[in-house]
Amino acid sequence: MEPTEDPRVRRTRADVLRTALDVLIDEGRDAVTHPHLAHASGYSRATLYKHWPTRADLVRGAFTRLADAEHHTPTGDLRSDLIAELTMFRLGMQRHRLDRALAVLADLAASMPELAELRDHLVVEGEQVLRSLLAQVLTGPELEAAALMLSGAVLHSALMHGRLPDDAVITAAVDLVLRAAGTGSPG
Repeated sequence: MEPTEDPRVRRTRADVLRTALDVLIDEGRDAVTHPHLAHASGYSRATLYKHWPTRADLVRGAFTRLADAEHHTPTGDLRSDLIAELTMFRLGMQRHRLDRALAVLADLAASMPELAELRDHLVVEGEQVLRSLLAQVLTGPELEAAALMLSGAVLHSALMHGRLPDDAVITAAVDLVLRAAGTGSPG
């Protein structure tokens, strides 16, 4: 976005992209068409085509909204910081239906290679705090496994069991990983 962009254009772009993400989550990938989004957002097809010439541009724009995920600010207490970061991940799923959005993005990236880069970017950004915390006590394949296990404790529960993990499950997952890392974590 250019700094001198008209506020009305910013609002239009935000409205359409918010609608596009909602449509992706609620109706699926095939519902993201210029005509459908024009109707759902209340803007003209011409406006949508002007800002997003292709369907891939619309989808990319919608998912870019997820890049601003909320994260915990580390305090220096590794266990508490890991629990807080996973709790923020869970909160993102509650507030923004992040689990459904990520499932749709994974599906789209498999059939639209131009979206694989966006998926990879969102994963790196989303896991950045978790991985930096774990890097205090782990490296290499162990760091990778721990990051996958902890993020998976939240994501797998949401996608495969249809429910988010409660605080006790998040705490237990963190304690298991820290105990395996030899930090002497309680649990």
